[in-house]
Amino acid sequence: MTLWTPTDDGYADLSSHDAFAQGAPHNTFARLRRDDPLHWTEYEGGENYWSITRHADIAAMNKNSAVFSSARGIRMEDQSYEEYMARRTFQETDAPEHSKTRMKLLKAFSKTMMAQYEQEIRDLCAEILDPALEKSSFDAVKEIARQLPMRMLGRVVGLPQEDLPWLVEKGDALIANTDPDFTSHVLDKMQTDEFRMMPFNSPAGAELYIYAKDLMAKKEATGDTSGILNMILQPAKDGSVISDAEFRNFFCLVVAAGNDTTRYSIAAGLQALCHQPELLAQMQAGGDVWDTAADEIIRWATPALYFRRTATRDFDMHGKTIHAGDKVLYWWSSANRDEAVFDDPFRVDLMRSPNRHLAFGQGGPHVCLGMWLARLEVTVLFQELAKRIKSIEPDGQQQFLRSNFVGGIKSLPVRVTRA
Repeated sequence: MTLWTPTDDGYADLSSHDAFAQGAPHNTFARLRRDDPLHWTEYEGGENYWSITRHADIAAMNKNSAVFSSARGIRMEDQSYEEYMARRTFQETDAPEHSKTRMKLLKAFSKTMMAQYEQEIRDLCAEILDPALEKSSFDAVKEIARQLPMRMLGRVVGLPQEDLPWLVEKGDALIANTDPDFTSHVLDKMQTDEFRMMPFNSPAGAELYIYAKDLMAKKEATGDTSGILNMILQPAKDGSVISDAEFRNFFCLVVAAGNDTTRYSIAAGLQALCHQPELLAQMQAGGDVWDTAADEIIRWATPALYFRRTATRDFDMHGKTIHAGDKVLYWWSSANRDEAVFDDPFRVDLMRSPNRHLAFGQGGPHVCLGMWLARLEVTVLFQELAKRIKSIEPDGQQQFLRSNFVGGIKSLPVRVTRA
């Protein structure tokens, strides 16, 4: 059996969400890396943009936040200044504003702090896997991949367990707002300004705003200071505090990104096990494989397909000029399949080392705060799964998200033989 391979003709429209509905169009990315690594893309939905596809270029540009700013948004869709200010999170700011917020949370998401959750994650994995594996055939995304990040979200953020299914449903509607399986308000199919001040231009943002306000009122009334939400509300060193709107936007970001990216990494790892049976044997043998497996699974998944930046001044590369004000997209999904960096990039190699993938935005000021938690969740989940099964194989057609921003398998029917 072979892993999923791209089926696009090499000329996919990267602006189209439909171009990603069968998985990322990697034949197109390969062509651009080879022939046009700084590609000017005509975009019917707004301002045209540059597509950056080579690993080396993205890694270098990601470090250069003075020239390539996050403070005009991180998605392909354009916003007015008013919309940007209403929706932005600290992801969409530059230093020193970004650094101020980041410093409040850095300790809470450190490798040391996340390591304290290992046993809790292991116990959760048992609670998730044992009932799922009682069925010989099931949707591995629904029964496994979706479950662990959702339940850990409650513990890290400090959310009531009974609210988590609803919160994840709303988070899906936000971040997968171009897929009709997740929202009735499909971004590129609707013509309305009603929610333009809400995160991701989604009605789910309005519902999460109300929930966040009520939640913090309840926490304040009971003296509950658990989780990172209380940390983000604390004054910075200069005494400044985030506004109500900034807090609500941060809450929406945590609910959506904190759940979805790890879910789709786990789903991609399960897909790899289905198509490369030797991976399960490697996991069962244990040892050094656990030092490298999570990063390879996350490279293979690359849940965030791109992030946008905006040029602050003219910048020359590859014989062309990016002009001040131009929109620039870093295609992480292309960088993580770059043949110049990764041997045999379309196979999962659990022992890949070094593994210079960019799925966490490494090397830039916006490197993912949750990367240590994501690595730990992926590692522990597959350790516990490997103990419990003899085999796992496809049992139907996998389905991908309809989104050019978040890439992932939304349904993965599998057949499992228990150990």
